Amino acid sequence: MEREPGDGGLFFRGLQNRAHEKVKLRQRKSALYLRPQRSGRRGDLLGENIYLVLFTIALRICNCFLVQTSFVPDEYWQSLEVAHHMVFNYGYLTWEWTERLRGYTYPLIFASIYKILHLLGKDSVQLLIWIPRLAQALLSAIADLRLYSLVKQLENQQVARWVFFCQLCSWFTWYCCTRTLTNTMETVLTIIALFYYPLEGSKSMDSVKYSSLVALAFIIRPTAVIPWIPLLFRHFWQEQRKLDLILHRFLPVGFVTLSWSLIIDRIFFGQWTLVQYNFLKFNVLQNLGTLYGSHPWHWYFSQGFPVVLGTHLPFFIHGCFLAPKRYQILLVTVLWTLLVYSMLSHKEFRFLYPVLPFCMVFCGYSLNHLKTWKKPALSFLFLSNMLLALYTGLVHQRGTLDVMTHIQELCYNNPNNSAASVFVMMPCHSTPFYSHVHYPLPMRFLQCPPDLTGKSQYLDEADTFYQNPLSWLYKEFHNNSTLPTYLLIFNVLEEEISAFLLSRNYERTAVFFHTHLPEGRIGSHIYIYERKLKGKLQKMKF
Repeated sequence: MEREPGDGGLFFRGLQNRAHEKVKLRQRKSALYLRPQRSGRRGDLLGENIYLVLFTIALRICNCFLVQTSFVPDEYWQSLEVAHHMVFNYGYLTWEWTERLRGYTYPLIFASIYKILHLLGKDSVQLLIWIPRLAQALLSAIADLRLYSLVKQLENQQVARWVFFCQLCSWFTWYCCTRTLTNTMETVLTIIALFYYPLEGSKSMDSVKYSSLVALAFIIRPTAVIPWIPLLFRHFWQEQRKLDLILHRFLPVGFVTLSWSLIIDRIFFGQWTLVQYNFLKFNVLQNLGTLYGSHPWHWYFSQGFPVVLGTHLPFFIHGCFLAPKRYQILLVTVLWTLLVYSMLSHKEFRFLYPVLPFCMVFCGYSLNHLKTWKKPALSFLFLSNMLLALYTGLVHQRGTLDVMTHIQELCYNNPNNSAASVFVMMPCHSTPFYSHVHYPLPMRFLQCPPDLTGKSQYLDEADTFYQNPLSWLYKEFHNNSTLPTYLLIFNVLEEEISAFLLSRNYERTAVFFHTHLPEGRIGSHIYIYERKLKGKLQKMKF
């Protein structure tokens, strides 16, 4: 049977049309056929939902403004004060800088901010105080999001949400994450580095990125390497191409980072200096940190760690028993850090801050497995942590900041009073200095540099003063022309030096609340005494 001439043309045209059509295949439900989702979806930022990112940033900004208290002197004297001196060429550098125990890498971040504000003519004291803290808050928000993303990769979104909740409501994280402390930057870099670390199940592992962040943390604070020792050892042990890891990853990263640190410190110290070695030698090898206080070996286990974890502690313990085996390395890291720091006599709460996010992973895992008591547990965690966070952030130890704000206002309200001066007669480095005044007002405080010469009966200026404050004052200010205009003291000192205050015509002009928990030389209130001229005093009597 013959085909009609027109049929062949129609047949081939049909084949051509089908060739141009998209062939629809039946979608496979098996996970083997699913395409990996792209992290850069529309509406995403930092690989996460943009609303989650904006919420986290907004929360940390609120966190920043709701922390108006002082914690430790280093948040000013090892960062903002150094940056202010670098940019504005006046201020005070502590003995650590003359002995080259600290590096300029971290203060350089804030010095860059100060320089930009200065060039723009916007270097008001409020901006100098808050912009660095807002920058630190932004970095902390990025770290929070990286922790969430990591747990979502390792587990699922539900577990990640509980870890994220624990991280955000931790009172100690709230208290520290917006402060300009090297410990805060160390924690930020540790979390982000962990995101790129080759944990089992992670999809973002990158040896160069995580080792670069660890190296930067080490440059900023050399003890940052302590939590990473078990993590680095594990990576090396499991890596098949060990030589390649060392030669093509770790060594180049270490060389570049250390060179960067050496060049920066060479510029500002004026000579080649390896500050990381000096820091470790002073604090670890010689253990001279004991000059600033010592605690028993068990302090981190009996007090430090429980206080830092707070009401998260039972959930952390519960999570340690529930978490999968792949999280053992995080638990080992926490215990290792506690043990190493316990061997050093000088101990502080903030030294544990970098491993606190590791603990939040176990706390989140605990919350995820709670069934009956989940809502009461969440309410308990949130309320207990927020009450403590707000109290420590807004009430406890706020006087040392308020008093410097008052001094700054006196400077700007009386610009013609060029002869004014301030003497801070409180424990060494109790207040910030020129970074919170930003005015070349002559200021002095009781100094407390350690003795590095080995003298057995050495006493610093602060200790000498507190042995007999009244006698010290009469001896120091035997000439009235050298008397400071303003004296800043804690209320516990007032009665002891009242005779000097009366004889030198000082009047109490301002009072600031500091703490509900006065201890030793630290009082509950701060007093400002102003020296009045005799003429002014007589006018006030009429």
